[in-house]
Amino acid sequence: MNEKNIKQILDRLERLESAVFGNKNQRIKLLKKGARGFKGVTGGIRLLISRGFFTKKRIFKEIKEELTKNGYYSSLQAIQTALNKLSGPKGPLVKIKERDKNYYAERK
Repeated sequence: MNEKNIKQILDRLERLESAVFGNKNQRIKLLKKGARGFKGVTGGIRLLISRGFFTKKRIFKEIKEELTKNGYYSSLQAIQTALNKLSGPKGPLVKIKERDKNYYAERK
């Protein structure tokens, strides 16, 4: 393999990672804020953020289902606590209350 082939493979890998996990700066920012990466319930929610799941408003039920799909099995209380922490004043999420329901979306 020559350098041209290696560069093509690395470029393709970067494009694939960007499509799956979002852009590189967003991934780095998420990992710095949560030094543990994607461990635990908070890590599961950070994983969903990195995949763009919160680009539109989501209710608790949707979040719970998506966490389960990704292999995160936790109590409802643990998920709610993680959402509360991540939707705080400096967190990556925002909590929106509409018609007696809480929605969560990515902070812009």
